[in-house]
Amino acid sequence: MTGKQEFKEIPSPYWIASTEQTNYPTLDQDVEVEVAIIGGGIVGITCAHLLKNEGLKVAVIEADRILQGTTGHSTAKITSQHGLIYAQLKNQVGEELARQYAQANEQAIRLVADTVDKLKIDCDFGWRPAYVYTQSEKYLQDIEDEVEAALSLGIKASYLEKIPLPFDVKAAERFDNQAQFHPVKYLQALAAKIPGDGSHIFEQTRAVNIDDDGSPIVVTSQGTTVRAEKVIIASHYPFFDGGGLYFSRIYQDKSYIVGVKIKEKFPEGMYITAEDPARSLRSQNYEDGELVLLAGEHHKTGYGNDTNVHYQNLINFGKNTFEVQDILYRWSTQDCMTTDGIPYIGNLTPRSPNLYLATGFGKWGMSNGTAAGIILKDLIVKGDNPWAEVYNPFRFKLSSLKTFVWQNLDVAKSFVAGKLERAPEDTEIDKGQAKILKIDGERIGAYRDEQGTLHMVDTTCTHLGCELQWNDGETSWDCPCHGSRFSYEGDIVEGPAIYRLNHWNEEDNTVETRVFK
Repeated sequence: MTGKQEFKEIPSPYWIASTEQTNYPTLDQDVEVEVAIIGGGIVGITCAHLLKNEGLKVAVIEADRILQGTTGHSTAKITSQHGLIYAQLKNQVGEELARQYAQANEQAIRLVADTVDKLKIDCDFGWRPAYVYTQSEKYLQDIEDEVEAALSLGIKASYLEKIPLPFDVKAAERFDNQAQFHPVKYLQALAAKIPGDGSHIFEQTRAVNIDDDGSPIVVTSQGTTVRAEKVIIASHYPFFDGGGLYFSRIYQDKSYIVGVKIKEKFPEGMYITAEDPARSLRSQNYEDGELVLLAGEHHKTGYGNDTNVHYQNLINFGKNTFEVQDILYRWSTQDCMTTDGIPYIGNLTPRSPNLYLATGFGKWGMSNGTAAGIILKDLIVKGDNPWAEVYNPFRFKLSSLKTFVWQNLDVAKSFVAGKLERAPEDTEIDKGQAKILKIDGERIGAYRDEQGTLHMVDTTCTHLGCELQWNDGETSWDCPCHGSRFSYEGDIVEGPAIYRLNHWNEEDNTVETRVFK
């Protein structure tokens, strides 16, 4: 049975499918606020809520609908346990900065818990232990080192030889006082508190530039502007680089999630493997029972065509572990990865005192994204934050140089290979199939939908000109260089691109320019 046959028409993802879509207005006239925030995910909404509570007038600008991006596609673990990270951090940046990282993420958990309690938010918040486990002798010492490092940084950690999952492990670590929630329900409740008294949320409003000549001005695709004293770029991957060379210091990585119903009771806790490919597990309240989320598998965005195989691998893992009764949801998520594994939170560049950003959360955006909201609020209101140093976007460590070189060689290789790629001799395209065609010297991506209609687009990414690759599992054109994704119609699914793909006009063999969407 193929992945497509087994999946049928499965809605995705659960967090979005189980909540009502928001309907905030589009920005149709120029506005002025104290802080403009570009991006309506966990960073943007959390920071806007905190800043408004400080008495500032804010505007959140979202290209689509808020919370529909990476935030709405996560596993929604709120945890300071980010795999085996703390022993590595102590070696990489020293004990003080490692402690800052631990404290920031522990405080993020407490902020979410306190906010849920204070505002009485119904978002399935629950305290859970978090486990990293291994079934390989290779990671025994790593787990011992991690527990010791975590304890030294003030985290309540313990070493175990058994965990509640229904199979044997070689070793595991456990963090207590961690949590999980429904991220969209939580953040929709915060978002509802933002508009009014001079503050706003604008949806379907794509920021395309920032004029930073004095007081920053955010320019949108509609031609409207937001003038602000401070601007925060929280658009997952920075759409505006400002000379920070973030395109050379970030890459995007995809992973996959399936939501299944199992016969047995899921053992309380959140779990992830030490080894790769990762297997992450947690449960979620669902109707009169529970939904079990199985996540993992990963690869750089734009690499590998048959992404359905990753969903199938997770389903096979689930069936080998539990008695799976039904497959209810599936979705993928895309994470920004930094060269040293630590997010970038702070000023966009050392020369940009009024521009800030938050990006590069890896697989841990719920805690790091909440911490980013706290840090950025403090930097704007107080001028400093006790954890700001470890997240400084312009730190440099020799240990990250190897990843920096690897990433940029990989980008160069993908760029050149895409330009030289030859079109197949067979240009017949079946329903549900996509191919690269060469027409009058142009590289054209063609996809025939299930109704038989052919959709043809220029496959040159509108970000920095890399050639896109077809993603069969999600019927999209994906960029292997910087992670932009486009629908088969050319619309932007995910940035950093801000311009859609051009269409190929079959009648006169020309490219039709369609700028924004």
